Amino acid sequence: MSLTQKLFSDVQPLLRTICDHPFNTALCNGTLARDKFIYYMQQDSLYLIDYARALAMVGARFTTEKDVALLLDFSQGALIAERGLHEHYFQFFEVTPTMKKGPACMMYTSYLVERAATANLGEAFAAILPCFWIYNEVGKDIVKRSQSPNPYEKWIEVYSGDEFTEAVNQAVALTDRLAEESGRAEREKMTEAFMISSKMEYCFWDDAEHRRQWPV
Repeated sequence: MSLTQKLFSDVQPLLRTICDHPFNTALCNGTLARDKFIYYMQQDSLYLIDYARALAMVGARFTTEKDVALLLDFSQGALIAERGLHEHYFQFFEVTPTMKKGPACMMYTSYLVERAATANLGEAFAAILPCFWIYNEVGKDIVKRSQSPNPYEKWIEVYSGDEFTEAVNQAVALTDRLAEESGRAEREKMTEAFMISSKMEYCFWDDAEHRRQWPV
């Protein structure tokens, strides 16, 4: 069993909780409140800047041209393809981006950038993987249950689509290769990083559901 096979098996209860979260259930049904989706998109636009930064930081640490190019493609994709999705909805709902990170966004991005800067390569990339894999799983789960017309159909199409799925498959394969090149202690750190980021994915959705602000 590869490392990612074990990770994906272990995280199934959390993944199901994320897919069944009230935010994603309403998004699937097309009944998600406008203000909740706007909060989510504003936070996600801030998140992606640091996510792209973390990808570029990790990419710079690889030693082969192929791996460096792949990570830079991931980073560029986060800034271009997904930012295009944000701009679509900002125009659709006639709102502007925010410059203020909420609690979950701040926690998650700080963790990713810190791991990218200080952790071993395998651990740093394992922390990045959940954003790829969980979004793809959520997108595929929603597309099976969603019906058109849905105001959030474009979001569903992006994260369930073939292009994003291919990027996820590449990220999974790279994670397994890094695990194969690592010792037991490093694989344990990779597992911990993956699980922490997966929990932060839940927190991000939950912040959007409650439009959570800083308490003070």
